[in-house]
Amino acid sequence: MKSTVKLIVAVAVIAAAVAAGYWWGMQSSAITKDKLSEALSSNKKILYYRNPMGLPDTSPVPKKDSMGMDYLPVYEGEEPPSDSPVVKISSEKIQKLGVRTEVATLRELIRTVRAVATVQVNERQLYSVTPKFEGWIQRLYVNSTGQSVKKGEALMEVYSPELITAQHEYLIARRGVHHGELHHGNEGGLEVSASMARLAESALQRLRNWDISETELQRLRQEGKVSQSFIFRSRTKGVVLEKPSIEGKRFMPGETLYQIADLSSVWVLADVFEQDLGLIQPGQKTTIRVDAYPDKIFNGEVAFIYPTITPETRTAIVRIVLPNPDGLLKPAMYARVEFASIPSKDKVLTIPDSAVLDTGIRRVVLVDLGAGRFEPRTVKLGMHADGYAEVLGGLKAGEAVVVKANFLIDAESNFKSALSSFEQSTQDSTAHEQKTEPGLQAEKSSPMRHRGEGTIKAIDFAHATVTLAHSPIASLQWPAMVMDFRLLEPALLQSLKPGQQINFEITEESAGEFVIVHIQPADASPADRSHRGH
Repeated sequence: MKSTVKLIVAVAVIAAAVAAGYWWGMQSSAITKDKLSEALSSNKKILYYRNPMGLPDTSPVPKKDSMGMDYLPVYEGEEPPSDSPVVKISSEKIQKLGVRTEVATLRELIRTVRAVATVQVNERQLYSVTPKFEGWIQRLYVNSTGQSVKKGEALMEVYSPELITAQHEYLIARRGVHHGELHHGNEGGLEVSASMARLAESALQRLRNWDISETELQRLRQEGKVSQSFIFRSRTKGVVLEKPSIEGKRFMPGETLYQIADLSSVWVLADVFEQDLGLIQPGQKTTIRVDAYPDKIFNGEVAFIYPTITPETRTAIVRIVLPNPDGLLKPAMYARVEFASIPSKDKVLTIPDSAVLDTGIRRVVLVDLGAGRFEPRTVKLGMHADGYAEVLGGLKAGEAVVVKANFLIDAESNFKSALSSFEQSTQDSTAHEQKTEPGLQAEKSSPMRHRGEGTIKAIDFAHATVTLAHSPIASLQWPAMVMDFRLLEPALLQSLKPGQQINFEITEESAGEFVIVHIQPADASPADRSHRGH
């Protein structure tokens, strides 16, 4: 009995819902037809069509919802009041500004780590010519820094009383050995011969310990004459990095007379920010570029990750060993390193970097609602890669955001003034901003931007990044250094070139990651600066 009653009640509810839906649909259709007739008679312009059930979705063309009800037209002057800070732009202005949108989509982000670096001498192929005895330089065969030398090549000729004494000891001992051999039948002669042999070997070993080459020792054995000077030869091929030696100079044991480096391989030391260290591992492939050879790519592998962080820059040094058979890479060269990409584990919601407006406090995008309406919306971003940013909150897949023409909201303007530039009526836009954006003036005065000056070392238009050699930034307690920065607005790069002196402003986009929000030549006139700011 109870089950029968429940069934009857359920059927009654369903029937009532169907009837209500049918009635609402008929009413909506009637309302739509009545309003359409009224609009045609009064020549009102239809702005867009709204959902008949009061949902927020709209359409620029007539359509039906899932229940078959017609969307309701909204005419000029009949826009419903709204508390949301929606920006309205005429179609003419959209076309004039060149507004372009892109849909937020799921994609696999491939994170690429880039870093600035310097070329350094391979420490394992660095040699010093350091005598172990006292003497004087009589002649230099290699007499300039930067000169290339071969293994075994003569470097200098030296005079040393200690070397002469050691030669005399060897020759006397060798004659003693010879004399003992002539009297080998005499027991005393054999003992003398053995003693002289030990003395001769001791004298030779002393000369070897002093790094006298086997060539010089062989000459001493063959000629049997004391040489007043000896020639120092290079133990390896390489390039002379230091040459404090000069002819006639007196040197002491342990004094460096030459420093020679084998540059057939070099080290590239990259400064990697600590938030990127988790993406770096030994053996990882890298591509390296230098300004001297922009058309060349050098390939290497991560050899070592240094175990400490530089406190001033929050970076760690990553060492890459590069073969350098042609000697193109020179110590102290600047380089740009790109580490092999690491794809994200799953597809993530993304938007183009150019869609993001950074106020210094929050990150905002303009969502296209259709019919010339744009809603500024705060978003939470994650990783950046290949010109796209991961969206962690604030957007849904399929929503369209403005990716071009939002550069009108630049580093010198706050968000409120930017919204007013989109309004067709200055009076309406001012009232709208006072209602919906009361906190934006505070954002303008927020001390979150850091100013600096420096020189452009390189520009990467493909990734909207610039390499700067900047002066110390006091507000961040940064020393002068060379760093890569990403620009929030790639269009700012068009007027820049390597070697240019610039002033810039940066904000912290995420923990330890700073981006440029404003950049201009250091010699820009006040008019230029005013133009750039607006």
